[in-house]
Formats: sequence, C-alpha cells, structure tokens
Amino acid sequence: MQTKLWLLDRKKDLDKQLQEAAELIKKGELVAFPTETVYGLGANGLNSEACRKIFAAKGRPADNPLILHIAKLEEIIPLSSNLSASAKRMMEVFWPGPLTMIVHKSDLIPQVVTAGLDTVAIRFPSNPVANRLIALSACPIAAPSANKSGKPSPTTAGDVLADMEGIIAGVIDGGACDIGVESTIVDTTVPVPTILRPGGITLEMLEEALGAVEIDPGLIKKDQIPKAPGMKYRHYAPQAEMYLVEGPEAPEQIKKFVELAVGKGLRIGVLADKKTIDLLPDNANIVSHNWGSTKAELAEKLYIYLRRFDSEKVDLIVGEGTTEADLGLAIMNRMRKSAGHNILWAEKGKLIKQSGKTPDFLPENMLK
Repeated sequence: MQTKLWLLDRKKDLDKQLQEAAELIKKGELVAFPTETVYGLGANGLNSEACRKIFAAKGRPADNPLILHIAKLEEIIPLSSNLSASAKRMMEVFWPGPLTMIVHKSDLIPQVVTAGLDTVAIRFPSNPVANRLIALSACPIAAPSANKSGKPSPTTAGDVLADMEGIIAGVIDGGACDIGVESTIVDTTVPVPTILRPGGITLEMLEEALGAVEIDPGLIKKDQIPKAPGMKYRHYAPQAEMYLVEGPEAPEQIKKFVELAVGKGLRIGVLADKKTIDLLPDNANIVSHNWGSTKAELAEKLYIYLRRFDSEKVDLIVGEGTTEADLGLAIMNRMRKSAGHNILWAEKGKLIKQSGKTPDFLPENMLK
C-alpha cells in the first residue's frame, strides 16, 4: 500500500486540506493524524472491520481497548450511558483537552473497540486538526498512538512514517505535538474517579476540580496488573535495553554507571538533567540528551529522545528519574515502562535494585 502524506498549511483552509483524509476514514481506511498529545492512528470507531485494521497495523493485542475521539461535547451522549457526576464535571473543566474518560458504553460501540468490556474510553481533543478531521469524517474516530505496539509513541509525522509507511492509507503532517505524552485516562464508572494512566491533566488538576481522586495501584506497584488492560504490556520501549536511576544521588551514580559501561566498550545513551550530563566524561561512546528546564519540556521531548537513541545505535540507555509532582507522574510512568521496570535507587553511595534486572558490568560493591 502506498501511504499518502498531507503536509498541512495552517494559513490555508483546513477543511479542504483534510477532506481527502476524511473520505478515507469514511471508507474504512486508516489515517494517522496529530493531536495535542501524540499522533493517533485513526479509523471509523463504529466500523468493526476498520478498527480491526488498527490492531493489525500496530500488532496490538486484542484485549487492549481503543479510545474513541469526538469533535463536540454532545457527541458523547449517543456513545455512552449513565454518565456520572464526576464525568460531567470533567467534561466541563477539561474538554477539549488531553483527558480520556472511561464511561459506560452504549450499544452503538462495536465489541472490538472495547475488547468486550461494558465500558468505553472517550476523548475530545483540542488540537484543531484532530477536531476538524473527526467532524469531517462524521463519526467518532478510534485512535491509539500511531506506532508499532511497544515502541515509543510518535510525536511527529516522520515518527509515524518510520513505523507505518506502506501499511496505512495516509498520514496528516500537522507538525510536532505540544504535550508529547498520551492523555490522562480516568475511570468515571467507580465511586471515586481513578487515574488509570497519568498524562497531561495531572492528579493535582483533577483533585482541584473533583476533590477525591485515586490512582490505580497497578501504576505504582510492578507486581500488580493495572486496571486498564493495555497498561499491563510493555510500552514506549527503545530498541536498546534501558535502566532508570532514581534517588537523591542519581547524578553521581549515573556518572559511575556510564563510566563502567564505556569501560566495557559499550555505546551508552543518557537522558538526564544538564547538571548530571555535565558530570560525564567527554567520550564518543556517550550520547547524551538533556531533559530541558521544565517537566513540560521533558514530556514534549521524551519520545523524541527515545526514538533518537535508536537511530544513534546505542547499546544501552540510562535515564534519570524526576519527582512525581504534577506532570512528573506521567513522565515517570512512561520512563519506568520504557525501561521495562529496570529501576535502581541511588543513595548512600550505592545503587539499590528496586525492580527488574541490573547490568552485568556493575560491581557488587556498588550494588545493594
């Protein structure tokens, strides 16, 4: 299949530029498009066969439900039933925006979309390209991230093409995504709204709007399966094995980690704060990328850097953890999953294994 690329000109009429893509969606084809979070792989969300194409293109497990995207607030009504007070409040405060709500589904929703569950995930994106594409397609658009399952999510059209060229009908190039990590998913069908996936709408923002909000324990404890079916799978993973170092002495321990890896002849990628990167020796086998000055900047660039490490042919990646306040909860969720939960805690001159495995080159006297 030849994949068409539409390079948008924001100064020209958007509807005319998106009409061909919308017609392909209507015909049951797959089209990737930008949202404010990441690029989505879109299909008619009420067409079972079209939605099955998403699973085939991504290599996505069948028990991982899809998110339906709508273009107007009222479009949730025919797709859902018994909306809770918390759902209505979140719609009022956070839509359009990077928030996905789990609600009771209506009979309109195909089983393939919900993986057989009696609930459905619905989002109203704020990105104008996404919004107009949904409206022109005249249907809710089912759209997970437009990457092969398990790889870092795409935040540019080029990232999408790297995974999907020749597999899907088209890609709408609307520029780089603003937020860079996927939407927050909140289950509104339970007595206390529960975060199933952290994202651009933070815990603090939800608590301010709703009061009590819970976090799915599966997001915190590695040995507990998350409530959201897709979150039990490895996600956001670069090709090279990755380790995450957290704790008060992370900069010093990352320096030792990197020096030992390079001493073993490994080419190592480092994703860390500038102060940590400045500690590293000047060596051609060290490829470093600076977090940036804010968590928003790190979130925006996280998947870009993880994909870049693939093209830079590193043998190993080490990332530096950050605090979980505000957007940090989403960032750390993505980084821990990118590392396959290979997590080390740096304190008192030691690296303490939290979960996963440790690399062979770390000496016993450095570990606890």
